[in-house]
Amino acid sequence: MQTILTFLTELNQNNNREWFAEHKKQYEDARAHFMQIVDILILKIKQFDSSVDVGSAKECVFRIYKDTRFSKDKLPYKTNMGAYISKGGRKSPYAGYYVHIENDMSFAGGGIYCPDKDVLKSVREDIADDPSAMREILAKPEFQQIFPNLYGETLKTAPRGFDKNHPAVDLLRYKSYTVVQNLSNDSLLSGNFLETVLDVFQTQKPLNDYLNDIIEKSRSK
Repeated sequence: MQTILTFLTELNQNNNREWFAEHKKQYEDARAHFMQIVDILILKIKQFDSSVDVGSAKECVFRIYKDTRFSKDKLPYKTNMGAYISKGGRKSPYAGYYVHIENDMSFAGGGIYCPDKDVLKSVREDIADDPSAMREILAKPEFQQIFPNLYGETLKTAPRGFDKNHPAVDLLRYKSYTVVQNLSNDSLLSGNFLETVLDVFQTQKPLNDYLNDIIEKSRSK
């Protein structure tokens, strides 16, 4: 893990194509180490979530190269390494497990982040029809201990087509349904890193199951 953190820290200080080209071997070593970690996570996740169908880290790890064509931020590289492990891999519409490594900004978690409008509408409709299922998941003590709140942006009021006085409007206002647990550099460098991340993922699984059931039903219509 130190190989990854060292590279990302130096990249953050030298985010340009010339430096990256000169340190391509360092990047490749760091990426290879991250891929090994993700391969292990995939195997371990499959032991408690049979919906995950990816075969290797290659299907889950995001590119470090940024698309700057439509962005004000023209720095060419991300300063993190991330992987989304789910049914269908990193571009999947399904809820999954995400691990993000970045110096002093690492985290693990998952759910559905910025889903397309049809998926988001289906989740909101299900919550509106019966908020108790989502609330029960979020209120479990083991869930609360790691994820005290949903994570992400919310609308200022109810989404279009939903009653602003709905008793679950607090849940309906979310644009994503995700949870995260921050990871310190010390935890990354400890011998318990994988166990810590897998504990986060196992605790999160009921949320993924709930969301994926909705997504499966909406896609079969």
